[in-house]
Amino acid sequence: MTDLLSRGLSWLEDQRHQHLTRTVTYQRGGSEVELAATIGRTVFEQDDHAGGLTRIESRDFLIRAADLVLATETILPKPGDRIRESDAITIYTYEVMAPGTEPPWRYSDVNRTTLRIHTKHVAREAI
Repeated sequence: MTDLLSRGLSWLEDQRHQHLTRTVTYQRGGSEVELAATIGRTVFEQDDHAGGLTRIESRDFLIRAADLVLATETILPKPGDRIRESDAITIYTYEVMAPGTEPPWRYSDVNRTTLRIHTKHVAREAI
């Protein structure tokens, strides 16, 4: 008997990938790959050690783990990598990072097929 929930999650992942993505460029050093990503966000809360909370919002990119291939090797995100996203007139560059001791990425599903990559906007340039 197959795992009905696992099949359902796979179907939902396929729907997300097919209908809720845009093309972005993932860069590490001189290597890059174009891939489909869903745009999201995560709000982190950190204790400011003065009795308050600091809220930091990350722009997240959800991508298939199997699609993150540089120089024929499947990789995992690491701080300092960059993701470039464009609209009709501007290219936005985001750096892979997360505040404090938070990891810069995590798996977004129980099957570990989708990565949620946390980033910070670092540059903008006209096309």
